This record gives sequence, structure tokens and C-alpha cells, in this order.
Amino acid sequence: MPRQLLSEQSLGVDVFVALVRTHATATRALNAQLSADHGLTVSDYEVLLRLSGAPDHRLRRVDLAEQVLLTASGITRLLDGLERQGWVERGACDSDRRVVYAVLTDAGVAKLREARSTHIPQIEAHFGRALAPEEQALLVELLGKLDDGGIEPPCDADV
Repeated sequence: MPRQLLSEQSLGVDVFVALVRTHATATRALNAQLSADHGLTVSDYEVLLRLSGAPDHRLRRVDLAEQVLLTASGITRLLDGLERQGWVERGACDSDRRVVYAVLTDAGVAKLREARSTHIPQIEAHFGRALAPEEQALLVELLGKLDDGGIEPPCDADV
């Protein structure tokens, strides 16, 4: 029965499965390289990147969690590790003591610059091995049609 269900799935399901598998493959490969080279996960890198593009290098922790698709407890665990490394610190809100900010430190800016120096070329190589530049451009266009409209910081944001 499961084989029959798989053969009858729609093209939309095929697209979704291909997208999820490709994401997992790319994330696994890039995560391993980033971890080996810089002691960061892709999620760590994304948090540093998002903070680097935020006003005053700070975001409310709840907003950061939403942007990187983590739960409140997930962002807390991730930020705890970045705080231990000295790359992020907690910031208070003068007008509302319930609000806690994640703030990128100077050491975090330096770590992001260091990691970016190898991570961006690794991303380029990963996708360049399989796709010609025009195919990459088409894929960006097609995936953009599925985007919910969220604003993404560029991978090479000037920190």
C-alpha cells in the first residue's frame, strides 16, 4: 500500500519532497564545513548574520526566534552557546523589563567576518557543482515565488 500511495502523489508533493531533501543535504554539508572551520553551526551563523543586519546589532529574542524559525526554548539554547563564546550578549529594554534583546558583540562581528570568508565560497561551490549560473538564477526566481515575503539579509552583509 505505501508504494501505491507514493506513486500516486501529486507533482506538488514531489516538489516539496525534493525541496526538503535538497535543504537537508545542503545544510548537512555546509554545517559540517562551518563547524570544522569555525566552530559554528549554520543556525549560529544565521543568528550572527541577522544580528549584524539589525539596527544597533540587536533584536528582541522573540523576533530573532521567529526569523530563524526556532521556538523560544530553541533560541534560548542557541543564544546561550553564543553568549558563552562571547559573540552575543543579553540586552535590556529600558521601557519594558520583560523584553530581552540579543546583541551582537564586537567579538561576534569578528567571528562572523572570519566565518564568512570561507562559508560564502563553500556555498558558491556547493551549488556551483550542480547548477550552472543561469540555473541558479532560475532557481532563485522560482523559489522566490514560494517565499512568504520575509526580508532576508544578504549573505555577504557588511558587518
